[in-house]
Amino acid sequence: MDITVCIVDDTKDIRSALEQIVTMSEGYRLLGSCSSAEEAMVKIPDLKPQIVLMDINLGEGESGIDVVKHLKAEYPDILFMMCTVYEDDEKIFEALTAGASGYILKKTAPHKLLEAIRELQEGGAPMSSQIARKVVQAFQQNKAGAEAAEHSLSVLSNREKEILELLAKGMLYKEIAASLFISQETVRKHVYHIYEKLHVNNRVEAINKFFGR
Repeated sequence: MDITVCIVDDTKDIRSALEQIVTMSEGYRLLGSCSSAEEAMVKIPDLKPQIVLMDINLGEGESGIDVVKHLKAEYPDILFMMCTVYEDDEKIFEALTAGASGYILKKTAPHKLLEAIRELQEGGAPMSSQIARKVVQAFQQNKAGAEAAEHSLSVLSNREKEILELLAKGMLYKEIAASLFISQETVRKHVYHIYEKLHVNNRVEAINKFFGR
């Protein structure tokens, strides 16, 4: 059973090259190709391919990510694989959040591209190695950030957490002292200990670190 494919790319040469790769390969069938977001929005629902190879930058107007966002919501069975020159983190995560299931670079060799289409059809999430590495790095950074925030929670006493929360609300030392029925000097000492424990130098850094921003 052939895997049915649609191609969306605004560059004629690249579109033709991708069309050739798909049409000349056994086990794959090209249903059609589009050169703009508008055309893709109309043609893809009619053609109902299993896989769409989607460029990100489609010239003026909406991007490939916008197309994925619109179509994936209405046609959840269609699988979208970004096929692009972009390697920056923001574009990768925008595309994956929009509903893309794979992300490969245009410089991918033809046989690797075909493998990626098959892998996607079989339930995988193919990504060029450079992209996969960025996803892993971002995941690790988020995890490290969450762990740092958790560590911050554990080093502060309940009273210090209470004071930091009031500082985050923009309250002054004298207002904190009045609301907690303690002296301003005691508030000052607590704040000094908070800075020391969190390894920060001011209120903004302390709030950001504590709340994991």
